[in-house]
Amino acid sequence: MKKDTHQFIQEYNGIGAFGMDRTSDEETIMFYMQKFSEDAFMKTLLPRLSHQELEEIYDWVNTYLKKHISENEYHSLFLKDR
Repeated sequence: MKKDTHQFIQEYNGIGAFGMDRTSDEETIMFYMQKFSEDAFMKTLLPRLSHQELEEIYDWVNTYLKKHISENEYHSLFLKDR
């Protein structure tokens, strides 16, 4: 059974523009992040990144996870191990 989903991107009909309003900004970030994380795109991008760039992405993600997500949310929503 699949644990991970990208359902939003399948149904999104918004304009995908940043800077108009909070709702559009959130939708645009969700759109970008789901497109960004597609396997085929990652297989193309990752080998082109330097070790420092990989580390910066990893650190950026972890910084925001630690700042805004509880330990329980991290396990249940991000890792899906509970």
